[in-house]
Amino acid sequence: MNIAIVISDFNSEVTSKMLEVAIEKAKTLKMNVKYTCRTPGVFDMPLVIDTLLKKDEVDAVVTLGAIIKGHTKHDELIANATTRALVELSIKYRKPVTLGISGPGMSDRQAHQRIRPVAERAVEAVLKIREELRKI
Repeated sequence: MNIAIVISDFNSEVTSKMLEVAIEKAKTLKMNVKYTCRTPGVFDMPLVIDTLLKKDEVDAVVTLGAIIKGHTKHDELIANATTRALVELSIKYRKPVTLGISGPGMSDRQAHQRIRPVAERAVEAVLKIREELRKI
């Protein structure tokens, strides 16, 4: 299975570690990471994902990001808009796009605690979704 990973540079202290975990998990599951693309933030991911999903050699996209709560509800706005766009892209191209984006409403400490479980589940999910689609 060929996957692409799209990672947000915002909160890179967290997301760079998420990328390491995701690549390690992909290797364990015998997945080929064809592309690793960086975006300034999670809100910027949909255009890159759209471009990746057009490629025949990309079977799925894993997203990695951390939306940490600030002093306003901006984190909720970003999370809602991004999530909606990712779902729409997955349906449009009929390929898995997984949500390896932690938050909103979490602290920096919580973001660090979620690095491994969120990154691993995002990679595992593309395989599970693909298997289910093959059954249909």
